[in-house]
Amino acid sequence: MTSGFDRLHPSLQHHIVNSLGWRDLRPLQAAAIDPVLDGAHCLLLAPTAGGKTEAGVFPVLSRLATERWRPLSTLYLCPLRALLNNLHPRLERYLAFTGHRAGLWHGDVGAGQRRRLLVEPPDLLLTTPESLEAMLMSTRVDAEVTFADLRAVIVDEVHAFAGDDRGWHLLAVLARLERLAGRPLQRIGLSATVGNPDDLLAWLTPGATGRRVVVAPPAGPRATPEVAIDYVGTLDNAATVIAGLHHGEKRLVFVDSRSRAERLTSELRAKDVTTFVTHASLSQEQRRQAEHAFAEGSDCVIVATSALELGIDVGDLDRVIQIDAPSSVASFLQRLGRSGRRAGATSNTLFLATREESLVQACGITRLWRAGYVEPVTPPPMPAHLLAHQLLALALQEGAVGGRTWTEWLGDPPVFGPDVALLDDAVVEHLVAHGYLHADGGMLSIGRQADLELGRRNFIDLTSVFTTPPVFTVLAGRREVGHVHDLGIAAAFQTRDGPPVLLLGGRGWRILEVDWRRRRVHVELTDRKGRIRYQGTTQVLSNELSRSIGAVLAGDDPGVPLSRRAATALDEARDEFPGLRADGATYLRRRPDGATQWWTFAGLRANLELAARLGRRSTGAIDNLSIRLPDDTTAPDVRAALDLTTPVDELLDLAEEATDGLKFANCIPDWLADSILLARLTDPEAVQAVVNAPIVTGHPAAAE
Repeated sequence: MTSGFDRLHPSLQHHIVNSLGWRDLRPLQAAAIDPVLDGAHCLLLAPTAGGKTEAGVFPVLSRLATERWRPLSTLYLCPLRALLNNLHPRLERYLAFTGHRAGLWHGDVGAGQRRRLLVEPPDLLLTTPESLEAMLMSTRVDAEVTFADLRAVIVDEVHAFAGDDRGWHLLAVLARLERLAGRPLQRIGLSATVGNPDDLLAWLTPGATGRRVVVAPPAGPRATPEVAIDYVGTLDNAATVIAGLHHGEKRLVFVDSRSRAERLTSELRAKDVTTFVTHASLSQEQRRQAEHAFAEGSDCVIVATSALELGIDVGDLDRVIQIDAPSSVASFLQRLGRSGRRAGATSNTLFLATREESLVQACGITRLWRAGYVEPVTPPPMPAHLLAHQLLALALQEGAVGGRTWTEWLGDPPVFGPDVALLDDAVVEHLVAHGYLHADGGMLSIGRQADLELGRRNFIDLTSVFTTPPVFTVLAGRREVGHVHDLGIAAAFQTRDGPPVLLLGGRGWRILEVDWRRRRVHVELTDRKGRIRYQGTTQVLSNELSRSIGAVLAGDDPGVPLSRRAATALDEARDEFPGLRADGATYLRRRPDGATQWWTFAGLRANLELAARLGRRSTGAIDNLSIRLPDDTTAPDVRAALDLTTPVDELLDLAEEATDGLKFANCIPDWLADSILLARLTDPEAVQAVVNAPIVTGHPAAAE
C-alpha cells in the first residue's frame, strides 16, 4: 500500500485489503491521510471518479475510531438528496468496518426513522444544510444534545455549494453548530478541479486558526480523452444519431433543460432505444428506478440534466453525449469524467449541437479546456439578505437572541464576509422596524410580520435560501409520478386532437383532473404523445467563455475534432464575421432588419452594464455575446454614446421583479437589495476591457 496507509486504523486497513480487495490507494486517497489525521482543514481535489469520498472518509473514520469520538461526531454534507441516497449504503459499509454507524437525514426520510436517529445517534450523519437548518429550528430536536459531540464535517461537491447562496447558508449553519459543540469543526471539502483552490479552502474555513491544506496530487498518466463535436441541427436529428451509434454500449446523454430531456427520451423510445430519464421534477421513486435500471443495463441510454454531474453512481459508462453545450468548462469536465472509469477505458464526450450558437459555444469550451483553463469558483457577493435570514433562524432556534451577542453564533465578523459586517446594523434595524424581529430588553425574537410572511407550515421557508416556483404534484392513482409547473399543464392543454396529455418520465400521461386548490394533477398512462414545459433560466456565460467563443469565430482552433457537418456549420458561422480578430476586439455588424449588433463577447453581466451605459443607443435586446443597437450605428457612435462617468447604480433601472430570485429581499432595506443585485449583475473588469478594446466593423460604416 502507498504511504500513509499504515497510519489508518487497523480494522480499516484490514477491510480495505480484504473486504474491498484494494491492492493500492488512489493518489488522492494516499495523500489525504496525513493532513486529515493531523487535524488540518483540507480541500481534496480530484477529477470525477478520483476516489474523493474515500479520501475524506477513511482518515476521518480512523480518527473517529482511534480517538473514540462519541456519536454524533461527523457530518457528511451533499448538495443533492439523490447523492446522499446514493452514498448512504457505501458509507454504511465503511463505518461498519470499525464497528460504527452511518445515518441518513433529509426531507424524504420518514418521521419514524428520524426519531430513531435522535434516540440512537449515528457516528456519521449524511444530510444537507437545509435539513440541518430544520433540525436547529425544530422543537422536536434538542440541538444542544444532538450536536454536542461534533468534531468534523465533510462537504462533498463543495464547489457546487460555494457558487451560490447555499454556500453562505452552509457556512452560517456550521458556525452555529460550532457554537453548540463548543469546539471548531475540522472541515474537509471534496471537489472536482477548480481554478482557485486556495480561495475555495479559505472560503470554507472563515476565521479558522488551524492549518489549511489543499491536497491535489497528480492523478498519474491517463489516456487523452476522446472529445468530438458534431452538428445535427435539431433534437430529432440528435435522437437519430444517438439511436444509430454505439450499439451495445451504455450512454449517458446530458441535456440542459427538463423539457428537452423529456422530448429526447420520447424520441429515443420511439426509435426502439432502451431509454431512461432522470431530472429533478420526477418523483424520487421514478428517479431511483431509472438510475438503478440504467446501472444494471448494458445496451441503453439515460437522459439526464445537470444533476448527474455530481457523482451519483449509475455504474460504468461507455459514452457521454452532450446535447448542445453546458455553460462552463467546469461543468464539461464533470460530465466528461463520468466516462472512462473502467481499467483501460478512455473518458469521452461527443457534443451534438442542435443550433449554431450551441456549436460555437461547445467550441469555445473545448478551446479553453485544451488550454488548461477551469473557471474559478466565486461565491455570490454581498449576501446581506442571508444575514437577515440567519437572524430570523437564530431567533427561532433560541427563542430569543441578543441584539449584540448574535455574533457569538455567526462569527465576528460574520461568516458572510467583511462587506456584510459593515451592514449588520442596517439589517437588524430594518428587521425590527418592519416587525420581522421584536426587540425587548436587548433581546430579539420572532416578530408579527415574520409570523405572517414566513410562519406558514412551521417556518419551512426559513430552512432554505433558494426560491422554488409553485408546482403541481402529478399522481397516477396514489403513486406520485413527478411535478410540473402551471406552464406544463398549460402546454398539455394546447392540443387540438383529443384530451390533454402530459409528457413526464418520457411517457404520455392523459390528464383526468386538475385539482387547482390542492395543486394536484390526476393522470393515467396513454400511448399518445404528450407535451411539457418548465420554467427555465437563461444560461449566463462567463466573460472568459464569451471571449473564447469570439476567438473561435475569429478563426481559433477549437482543439478537438469536428465532424464534416460541424466544420461546415462553423465555417458558415465564421463567414458572418468577416474581419473579426481574436485579440479582444469587439465587432459591429448590420442585421437583416437594418439594426446593428454590437458583438462584445463579454458575457451577460458585462453587457447589462454596457447596454445601460449606451442609454437610448441600446434597444434593450441583450445576450451573453452582443447588444442590439437601433440603427446603422458606427464605431464612433458607440464611443460617443457610452456614458462612462455616471455610477452604474444610477444607470441600471432594477425593476421590482428583479428581486424575486433574491430570497428574503423583503427582510432588508430596498436600497440594500438593489446593491446586492448590482454587485451580482455587473462585471466591472469585463466592462473596462470592452471599453478599452478596438471596435471592428462588419459593414461599410466607419470603424476604428
